[in-house]
Amino acid sequence: MAPTLLIVDDSDFQRTMVRQAVEDDFEVVAEAANGAEAVEQYRSHRPDAVTMDIMMPEMDGVEATSQIKGSNDPPVVVMVTSVDQQSKMKQAVKAGADGYVTKPFEPEDVKAELGSVL
Repeated sequence: MAPTLLIVDDSDFQRTMVRQAVEDDFEVVAEAANGAEAVEQYRSHRPDAVTMDIMMPEMDGVEATSQIKGSNDPPVVVMVTSVDQQSKMKQAVKAGADGYVTKPFEPEDVKAELGSVL
């Protein structure tokens, strides 16, 4: 059985790109457009892994990662972030992020990073 995945990004386009990159190797169980939705979807679906954007409305990816990683048996979280968000990436690591991929990304980059942390 394929590992389950929650995709979080405020951009429909970016969520589609991540889904297309991983759909052969992961079962995408949910998507979320902001951090608050991500926490809700995580609690509903309990995926094995989460791809998380950093800059989003309502709740950013750092806070969402912190809340998700604070749960019992948390998933791995891979941040999908822009190059110019290095300070936020450091905060994400402190919040518990397991890895990261820089936008724009190649599909193989997402699969490889998820594979390395799972």
